Amino acid sequence: MSEQETWRELRDRRMAEPGAAEAYEAARLAYELGRAVRVMREARGWSQNDLAREAGMTQSAVARFEAGGTVPTLPVIERLANALDAEVEVRLTPRAPAA
Repeated sequence: MSEQETWRELRDRRMAEPGAAEAYEAARLAYELGRAVRVMREARGWSQNDLAREAGMTQSAVARFEAGGTVPTLPVIERLANALDAEVEVRLTPRAPAA
């Protein structure tokens, strides 16, 4: 990075690299899933240890999930949902009408 390159220029250059947009979207989804789990856990008054115990996971795995640090598998999502007495919904919604 040159001294004159701004953060915006660096971001734009990196986002133009192959696979960058897909990786960014995966990270966004992981973050949103983690946030939803954290909100539900906190609403129950549970610690990460409590959720980990109920889901058969480690506290560190729950922490990574809540921080969006991993892209989870469906079985992991189902274990967390079951522990939180929640339903898992997976939908595909068209972005634009088909031509």
